[in-house]
Amino acid sequence: MIDIYSIVEKARRTGKVEKGTNEVTKAIERSTAKLVVYAVDVEPKEIRQHIPFLCKEKNILCKEVDSKQKLGIAVGIPVSASSVAIIDLGDAEKDIEGLK
Repeated sequence: MIDIYSIVEKARRTGKVEKGTNEVTKAIERSTAKLVVYAVDVEPKEIRQHIPFLCKEKNILCKEVDSKQKLGIAVGIPVSASSVAIIDLGDAEKDIEGLK
């Protein structure tokens, strides 16, 4: 099983990521996102519930993770992150192939 958090971290270091629901939503709508990751422990759920549907509509790979805290750490910010869009995979490209 490939760890989604380490993919996010690798993409942050070697590629380009967008953080936060607003930025992620824009990246999905523009079809610039290659992978979208969102945390299931975000409250209220309305903040992130549109993300999987938008991804499906745009045919973008979408994965959920269990912790917004861990997602924040993986993306390199001192606070939790509700969602992350990977725009440029960088060195994480091979890892993402394993998720499809």
